[in-house]
Amino acid sequence: MNTISIQVERKYRLARIWSNRELARIAHHFSGDIVNISGNRDEDKEGRYYCDYFINKHSYSITNYIGDNGYQETNNELLLDITQELPINLKHRFDVAFNHTTLEHVFNVFQAFKTICELSRDIVIIVVPFAQIQHAINMSYDDYWRFTPSVIRRLFQENNLEVVYEAESPYTHAAVYLFFVGSRQPDKWKGILPSYTPIKQAGTWIGEQKISFLKGIRTSVCRL
Repeated sequence: MNTISIQVERKYRLARIWSNRELARIAHHFSGDIVNISGNRDEDKEGRYYCDYFINKHSYSITNYIGDNGYQETNNELLLDITQELPINLKHRFDVAFNHTTLEHVFNVFQAFKTICELSRDIVIIVVPFAQIQHAINMSYDDYWRFTPSVIRRLFQENNLEVVYEAESPYTHAAVYLFFVGSRQPDKWKGILPSYTPIKQAGTWIGEQKISFLKGIRTSVCRL
């Protein structure tokens, strides 16, 4: 693998692979009705589907909206605009609401976060970029936001959920994803979900010398 392809791998792939591993660590703990919000075709971009991560699910649904990579009209799919108030028949319809890297593309992010939380009776799993190259597909799928750990904690608090797990992707000179789990019943998950240390300062690698980047490329790729 040459240097250019390694750099592309780091830029676009490492954080996604890491977030998939994080989900795989915890998904088996959850049962009941699961929904992947704005999940497109539910692909994890490694050749699997996110529905297969939740091995103890009772049902699995996907929501999408019109536009690029939008509504697919599949059997288990719901048409949902997360920037609008949630229809009453969907409020607390699911046990787990999962959303992977959608919120950066939604201008009305506060309503979107609220809608995601209202879909769930208990667990909300959110993956967002803290740092990532700007990416958009014309104006119907633009790229607006990057998120700090503080704002995700505050958004959960504003929606009456408590953080029960959080983590930051560890790779230097690559995209940085944040992985958060919020719950309406936080005591239920003590001793079940992995122990964690709250993120004190995301992106601490920023400003490191480039020589460290070049040395780290080969090590990180070999570990994949």
